Amino acid sequence: MNSLLLTGGRVIDPLNRFDSVADLLMVQGKIAAIGPDATKLAASEVERFDASGLVVCPGLIDLHVHLREPGQTAKETIATGTAAAARGGFTSVVCMPNTSPAIDNAGTVALIRERADRSGVVNVFITGAITKGIAGEELAPIGSLRRAGVVAITDDGHCVQNNELMRRALEYARMFDLPVMDHCQDYSLVNDGVVHEGYWSAALGLHGWPAAGEEMMVARNIQLAELTGTRVHCQHVSTAGSVRLIREAKKRGVPVSGEACPHHFVLTDAAIAGSEKFWSTDGQGIFGYQNGEAPQPSWPVYDTNFKMNPPLRSARDREAILEGIVDRTLEILGSDHAPHCDYEKEVEFDYAPFGITGLETEFALSLMQLHHTNLLGLSDLIAKFTVAPAGLLRLAKGTLSAGADADVTVFDPDREWVFGKKETASKSFNSPFYGWRLKGKVVATIVGGKKVWLEQR
Repeated sequence: MNSLLLTGGRVIDPLNRFDSVADLLMVQGKIAAIGPDATKLAASEVERFDASGLVVCPGLIDLHVHLREPGQTAKETIATGTAAAARGGFTSVVCMPNTSPAIDNAGTVALIRERADRSGVVNVFITGAITKGIAGEELAPIGSLRRAGVVAITDDGHCVQNNELMRRALEYARMFDLPVMDHCQDYSLVNDGVVHEGYWSAALGLHGWPAAGEEMMVARNIQLAELTGTRVHCQHVSTAGSVRLIREAKKRGVPVSGEACPHHFVLTDAAIAGSEKFWSTDGQGIFGYQNGEAPQPSWPVYDTNFKMNPPLRSARDREAILEGIVDRTLEILGSDHAPHCDYEKEVEFDYAPFGITGLETEFALSLMQLHHTNLLGLSDLIAKFTVAPAGLLRLAKGTLSAGADADVTVFDPDREWVFGKKETASKSFNSPFYGWRLKGKVVATIVGGKKVWLEQR
């Protein structure tokens, strides 16, 4: 019998409001019991894992990942992307449809599902495109995508500019009970912007990307969600105005939600200037360190590993994102893991592609910025990686309830480590966090009762 007993760990299950030192038993890929019953039910030959001093929680879910397969396998594959996810503590990832070809038909969904079953080490859930070819001109076959098994639709990487077309997409999505996730970007306002429009764009001579370029589409999505009743999820929210709009809409009962990415609540646009002084106005800086005390390396000016979409914003925006996370305006955390080849990033800033990798660092960065600064308790932080994404996408994941899939993450919230290129499982290296000393390390990632990643202790 395939069984595994985790002993002595602090078990946290936000869905069931469970937080206690206890044993956890997994049998035949399912959660069998927690607490005294776990020890009683365990067979004598059960495999045991000593989790003393560690936190045991439901397997983490990242609902915003670019696996690049099919068509862009020089950047990432399902095999390498899911291996990176396992190292980061994620037992489930949701892949975006901006592949080549785009995931805009049932055949491509079937292809990805087959490859994930063959080479993936964690669960892979699939999103479908809103429009054919993610071109923003004609709706994709939403019904057949739903029957093929997609969990949401999105044109991530692009944004549907035609408001009437977006309305029809939401109406169809509601018919098939699919949430719509949107990359909020008004092309006419953003134009050729590459960094946040503000002091540093002017100082560095780079084309500015105004916050309004995101906020216009967030407001549009709120209006359409209110009109149609369809669940709309705003991806990688980055501005104070977007947080305010979502907060006000949720108070009115509009079915809208938002996610935050670690790079937007850790960094500001000052990092592009090679400045370490990307501090919040309260003087606390990153991870609660006072000005000048943060133990992070310096970096060169115009480093394209700090170029992402949406861009790094101002200190005021960063503070607003943190406030939105704490007050649950932004219920979900995700990486927007976007790998690129070195030769693509090693060009002038204007010409480099947007995006950074994030699967292996997002949980540690979140622990440091949100938990170790006392902004969130562990249960509340874990919920943003488990209960919240599972609820949005209707996934039977994110809990340690008896009978649930035995997807489990085991981590040491206090273990310090340095993120280096030699340790990464991703095929790409476009991360701004190499060389950073992080606090919080995943020790084991368990999928279906099987250990798919085990850190040396």
